[in-house]
Amino acid sequence: MGKAQQVKNVGIPGVKPPERICNDPNCPWHGNIKVRGLILEGIVVSDKMKNTVVVRRDYHYYVKKYRRYEKRHSKIHAHNPPCINAKVGDLVIIGETRPISKTVSFVVLGVIERGKEVKK
Repeated sequence: MGKAQQVKNVGIPGVKPPERICNDPNCPWHGNIKVRGLILEGIVVSDKMKNTVVVRRDYHYYVKKYRRYEKRHSKIHAHNPPCINAKVGDLVIIGETRPISKTVSFVVLGVIERGKEVKK
């Protein structure tokens, strides 16, 4: 096996490596980038950029004054390696890395479910 064909262990339990092989240096499975920090789940809402997706993450925020929770969401830009190739509507798991570009500090680790409904 050559160096590009070896699959690294990213250290996240429950995440399986992709079946395809890529030569992307920013791929956590086949490249040189390390995953550290936050591990999040979300739905891909846009894949129009080259090798980048926008992931929407829904969460609840506690409002102390009213003693209730409110729904909030955030959109996170994540690098999408060619071996994973997440599309719009996919439920994905993303991990924090060093900054790859001005807005991208996360990378897609895997697709949990393909083609889920997208809310904008």
